[in-house]
Amino acid sequence: MVRKRYHHGELRRALLDAAEELVRERGDTGWSLREASAQVGVSPSAAYHHFASRDALMHALSERVLAQLGTRMSAAAAETAGPDVDDLRGILAAGRAYIRWITNDPAVARLAFGFRARGYEVACSPHPQDVIEAELDRLVDAGVLSKAARDGAGCTVWAAVHGLGTLLADKLVSLADTEVADLQTERLLRAVLAGLALESTPPRG
Repeated sequence: MVRKRYHHGELRRALLDAAEELVRERGDTGWSLREASAQVGVSPSAAYHHFASRDALMHALSERVLAQLGTRMSAAAAETAGPDVDDLRGILAAGRAYIRWITNDPAVARLAFGFRARGYEVACSPHPQDVIEAELDRLVDAGVLSKAARDGAGCTVWAAVHGLGTLLADKLVSLADTEVADLQTERLLRAVLAGLALESTPPRG
């Protein structure tokens, strides 16, 4: 095998790229740090300079892909900006971006969300939930959502979008194409936000 020479940051990024492809091919358990190293063309000892274990590599990958998702959602919401600041276009666009990502890349999505469920703290910026929270704050500022209903609304909206995405990714629900998935995402979010708008006292806790 021809060993490649990498600068410090380049090797770390290359290992993350290799791990992401391995996750797509085999899931999050069917490969080793040694295999990720072989994909890049370096020795396992070189990889250990960046990641102490396969779990450390998976942890870093989880943070990276969640940050990429947050960036994608934020960009989608920003593209809808216009004079009608009190409509739902931003949060609907963010929701569509979320669903498209989780359905187009289900193996990586399972890794990103499942890793935190295993007890690891996954910190990234922007986090997808941060984007949802920011869009809800805009709705409050525009008078679309009351301050009373705002409390806990981020959890409600994220649960709805993630639930739909998981059903689609696991093929428990089948939709004809991306356009239909977009419409169902909008329908779900409009229903959830309409319900929140009717609340005068949010549930405790």
